[in-house]
Amino acid sequence: MTLPTRPFGRSGMAITRVGFGAWAAGGGGWVYSWGPQDDSQSVAAMRHAVERGINWIDTAAVYGFGHSEEVVGKALKEMPANQRPYVFTKGGLVWNPADRFEDPKRIGAPASLRKEVEASLRRLGVERIDLYQMHWPAEDVPLEDYWQTFLDLKKEGKLRAVGLSNHNTALLERAEKLGHVDTLQPPFSAIRRDFAAGELPWCRAHDTGVIVYSPMQAGLLTGRFSEARANALPKDDWRRNNAQFQGEALTRNLALAAALGPVAERHKTSIAAVALGWVLSWPGVSGAIVGARSPAQVDGWLDAATLELTADDLDEIAAAIHATGAGSGPRLPQ
Repeated sequence: MTLPTRPFGRSGMAITRVGFGAWAAGGGGWVYSWGPQDDSQSVAAMRHAVERGINWIDTAAVYGFGHSEEVVGKALKEMPANQRPYVFTKGGLVWNPADRFEDPKRIGAPASLRKEVEASLRRLGVERIDLYQMHWPAEDVPLEDYWQTFLDLKKEGKLRAVGLSNHNTALLERAEKLGHVDTLQPPFSAIRRDFAAGELPWCRAHDTGVIVYSPMQAGLLTGRFSEARANALPKDDWRRNNAQFQGEALTRNLALAAALGPVAERHKTSIAAVALGWVLSWPGVSGAIVGARSPAQVDGWLDAATLELTADDLDEIAAAIHATGAGSGPRLPQ
């Protein structure tokens, strides 16, 4: 299949409006896992997404402590070279192999980053990474140290484009003074909306591509989540301890998901696709990262790749956000 694409900032890449997120492919047994995951199902889901027209996969070295990148590499190896998607990954989080439930450290030392890039290239089985992103601001060195390393690696040909994830406007401004920030990866959903008032205007002004993560708020906006499911999450699922999955916040979030139902019915699509369509309605958003554990889950949100919400739809969703009190941030795309 061929799906619509959007320019990805000044990177020279044009990406589909939704991309495959490989966080869950990291499997269980580590501090921010989504619980157990079968590798063969992950590979099947990636292959299915690409066969349906998705042209990019997002992963990170820290997902499963290298395991997600290995699974992505396995999927890529099974695809004909001319059908392979763009591969985006992230670095700057260094884990303790002796304690898989210890928080990884935010490390930006140039030597450490160069070692990470080589490891990611090896696990992915590629000669160049299409987009390499700093996962979080480093705690050991100034931004200028790690951003210059990214720019150098790009010049050396190991990285096609370089970006930042979870960085605020002040940090973006500092990075831009050294060299262009090709992309930003922030959290953004109809629940978590603050990015729209902060970093998004900066990205639009600087022609920086944007791929948002958790656009369905880790499953809350799929229409298939419930209080019972939240209570039954595996012990090693990071969502068990997240405030959005507890108490009044969970009640408000599930009410918002239900309110997306009439919009989904009008478009003959899923609530998940509407949640994705909402974030993609914001000018400046290049694409949204969406996870899937199986081919069937891919089919549950793929409509978002072509869905166009109307002004009336967006007004209705804004009213539902206000009525439920879910989340924070602007409610209506500008």
